[in-house]
Amino acid sequence: MPTRLQRALTGEAAPRRPTPLDAFLLARRKFLAAERIDMSALADELGVNRVTLYRWVGSREQLLVEVVWSLATRTLEKIDARVRARGAERIVRVVTRFLEAVISNEGMRRWLAEEGELAMRLLTRHDTDFQPRLIDAIQRLLAEETDAGRLDLPVELREVAYVTVRLIESYTYLDLITGEQPDARRAEPVLRLLLR
Repeated sequence: MPTRLQRALTGEAAPRRPTPLDAFLLARRKFLAAERIDMSALADELGVNRVTLYRWVGSREQLLVEVVWSLATRTLEKIDARVRARGAERIVRVVTRFLEAVISNEGMRRWLAEEGELAMRLLTRHDTDFQPRLIDAIQRLLAEETDAGRLDLPVELREVAYVTVRLIESYTYLDLITGEQPDARRAEPVLRLLLR
């Protein structure tokens, strides 16, 4: 009888079972394709039952937060790697470009259009852990520039990071709040004023 390794080497191995990471990756692909993340459909596509899927990811809301956070952190890192400015200008460019990316993301646009209240609640409440992680990320950018002597703000960096995140949120949800079209360029002069 062949060993499991021999079967794997000849392509005869049993199909791999889905994992929690597979569920997350599938949900992220659906989000990026501007498709609704439906737990029953995810479970069916993965070949698991809903109980297993919920045990893996928690609630649909928890899964959405993790999907959006993974996209947010990846986007921030890519943008920051391309920005050559330093000091306050680095922060302004990174945050403005991040906001542009969020506003133009098709998955985010669909989610805000169809489930705007849920999106706002999940991404702005402390207990979902999205907002605290985004505040931490912005605070790290501020601290890098401060520690390098390129930024000197007269207030706590945590407060500036919090206000910056609230600014990002305000312009992301502009349509839901005021009925106006989101526009990252409108946030830029406010950021400059905040960081001068």
